[in-house]
Amino acid sequence: MKNLLFFGDSLTAGHGLPAAASFPSLIQRRLDEQQLPYKAYNYGVSGETSAGGRQRLASVLARHAVDAFVLALGANDGIRGIPVRETTHNLQFIIDAVKRQHPRAQAVLAGLEFPFDLGPLGGHRLAHYATEFKALFRTLAEKNSLPFVPFLLQGVLGRHDLNLADGVHPNAAGQRILAENVWQILGPLLLSRTDSPVPAAE
Repeated sequence: MKNLLFFGDSLTAGHGLPAAASFPSLIQRRLDEQQLPYKAYNYGVSGETSAGGRQRLASVLARHAVDAFVLALGANDGIRGIPVRETTHNLQFIIDAVKRQHPRAQAVLAGLEFPFDLGPLGGHRLAHYATEFKALFRTLAEKNSLPFVPFLLQGVLGRHDLNLADGVHPNAAGQRILAENVWQILGPLLLSRTDSPVPAAE
């Protein structure tokens, strides 16, 4: 079996839901159904910032040989208004460490967006931050030649029916959409490393 690590925050952890409802668990189900030889590990920690992820990365990488690594951090940086340069630096550190320790691992970066459209409200400074925050993920993906999930919360953000009562964390239905967003990029990559056909997504 090959090891697939999901490294993120509450969105990855499946905050407020049973572990089986988190998108990494849903992707494990697809892997099993399609007989792809991967074991998914969910290293999502609620409340985690990119700085926190940087600090705990070494202990995570020490536990497994890594064949694939999905990086989905940064949402809490955006909520806290952490400078984009700091988030970028921390995520680059994580990418470099994975490449250095596991040079053959397939890494994937998940993009995020600041959760509010502030432009019409006249919040020009915050709107500028939101624009920079969104751009940092694609810039990192291009710089490091990483496959890129453009927006992890695509189709879920702002949908009351797809989020918990807090309006921030996806519910079980929302997590299924997150799994699909990630699978569209991750699935073909894992297929390319095996001889097994991958059926079309549902």
